[in-house]
Amino acid sequence: MRRHTLWMAVMTAATVGSTVAHAEFVEDSQVQLKFRNFYLDRQIAQPDPSKPQDFGSWSQGITLDAKSGYHKIGPIEVGVDVLAQYALRLSGDRGDNDFVMPYNYQSKEQARDNFKLGATLKAKYKQTELRVGEILPISPVIVYDPSRQLLTTYEGVWLESKDLKNTKITLGYLDGINTRYDNQVQDFKLWPNELNTEKGQVKSGDSDGMYVAGIDYQITPELGASYFYGDVTNIYKQNYFGLTYNHKINAQNKIATHVRYFDNKESGDALYGKIDSQALSLRAAWTYNTHTFEAGYQQMYGNHGSNAPFFPTISGWVPQPYLVNWSVASFIRKDEKSWSLGYTYDFKDIGLKGLTVSARYFDGRNIDTKTPTRGKENETDVVVNYVVPEGKLKGLGFQWMYINVNYKHVPGFVDLTENRIATTYTYHF
Repeated sequence: MRRHTLWMAVMTAATVGSTVAHAEFVEDSQVQLKFRNFYLDRQIAQPDPSKPQDFGSWSQGITLDAKSGYHKIGPIEVGVDVLAQYALRLSGDRGDNDFVMPYNYQSKEQARDNFKLGATLKAKYKQTELRVGEILPISPVIVYDPSRQLLTTYEGVWLESKDLKNTKITLGYLDGINTRYDNQVQDFKLWPNELNTEKGQVKSGDSDGMYVAGIDYQITPELGASYFYGDVTNIYKQNYFGLTYNHKINAQNKIATHVRYFDNKESGDALYGKIDSQALSLRAAWTYNTHTFEAGYQQMYGNHGSNAPFFPTISGWVPQPYLVNWSVASFIRKDEKSWSLGYTYDFKDIGLKGLTVSARYFDGRNIDTKTPTRGKENETDVVVNYVVPEGKLKGLGFQWMYINVNYKHVPGFVDLTENRIATTYTYHF
């Protein structure tokens, strides 16, 4: 299916894109050129001097994001989106194999640049849209990743419908992933995985694809419920239940809460063995004027599995932002209980519009280390964001992120300190 869906999307892009006579297709299009200068440095407290003590990269990225309008063919409206991503490494080769550039495990060399091209055919009927080709999903069971220089994307078929009142239905089939540090679509595997250094490949089996089905229902204007099912065939299947409650008390005060639960089991041939894990995620946030205070609690349950000691995610460092304490440390180990506190301040009321600063602390305990000693981990994050609010440089963004992670009695993991600096700008045609 992979080659077929991509070929269909590309050919449709060429055909429809050349038909400039269709005014609605051209006039309703949105074309953006996005620039991103991204620096990442990770220092590792590595006790083994033969292993890397640091890694990271500095790169310049440019992305063409072109979304067409819709051309009507009978009752159906059709269009096409094209996403072209390119990154050039500006720094020396420091081995950032899980961040930006493709990495050759045989020669142990980092690629100088990275290029991705994707196209998506879209068809819409009323409030139901079908997308075929490159997919950027946002769902509890699978998400795309915008945290590094280039996006993690997928290939497949994705349908969303809002034709039923207060309801969104999602159906999808994905048959490959193009990770943030790769330039081609790969089959799904389980993270973490063991590397075969001789062949430069990941051990264990590949999945044929992933099925997704879900429903979001707005019970009241403030209360929403969700259920999603994901099946990474022959690896794991996942059931998700979620409740959200958002309430505006008055002009100055509002609260936002969620309760989320995941249940994970092995699927089909169970290529990575038995999987048995559950996760509970709770969050509460209170915003008062320019201040936001938040707290989170997360707990891992279940026997997990000998080859799946973590909450299951897809290989390629795909995030799980629907877990409240997901971060660099992730807090997804067997039996782990974690909490977090956060604070964000928006400086707009003191004359610094566009500037926000966030700080967050995570603490995880009770990690099963297969020894009598239980493991611990903690993380401190500070994020500074500034976007020029007006003038000729309006929209120019700057971000600095500081991350400090510490482990105690967690085998195979060492303390680290990380800095990320990003400069972004989007030009709208």
